[in-house]
Amino acid sequence: MQLRPNQRLKLDDTDDKLFYAYPRFVTHVDEGFIQQLTDLYRDRLKPNTRIFDMMSSWVSHLPEEMEFDHVEGHGLNGEELARNARLNHYFVQNLNENPQIPLPDEDFDAVLNCVSVQYMQYPEAVFSEIYRILKPGGVAIISFSNRMFFEKAIQAWREASESQRVELVKAYFASVPGFTTAEVIAHKSTLPNILQWLGAAGGDPFYAVIAYRS
Repeated sequence: MQLRPNQRLKLDDTDDKLFYAYPRFVTHVDEGFIQQLTDLYRDRLKPNTRIFDMMSSWVSHLPEEMEFDHVEGHGLNGEELARNARLNHYFVQNLNENPQIPLPDEDFDAVLNCVSVQYMQYPEAVFSEIYRILKPGGVAIISFSNRMFFEKAIQAWREASESQRVELVKAYFASVPGFTTAEVIAHKSTLPNILQWLGAAGGDPFYAVIAYRS
């Protein structure tokens, strides 16, 4: 799987660091989505392991009762990351400029990415890095809804339907030899589209694509 050059384009092609220069201390999905994600983490993550929360913010949605050996954070706004109490350490890096993650090989038990995969212009390279830093048997959990900063999402994502976006993330995993066949969890919203876009409670669909380093 290789995206075409036009599929990587964003409507706003200015430096991402400018767009994310000011912190946004909000959640970008509703409480129903967050609860489903936390429940998924509770089910798939193991205590006392090493977690990499990629493209994170001021909250990681990890279960409060679970303790981990180390949670490494990454994002584009240092103020948001500094507010995240679950992170033991974090770094700021634009993966669209440099997709190479400055972390050791086979060092993490899990890599998490919440509602950010739509902004990756070079997902093939990023998913290769996810594979590299995962321990054998480690899990990658990519979660998303239908919300986005439209001007910063890549064309392939903007023009896709929700089911096509799931297939896109599955293809990102499949582009890297060594990942297991991706598993999909999909809970579509039953609310009309207009109520979803207005932010009605329970309106956010929940999607997670999960694969393990075999």
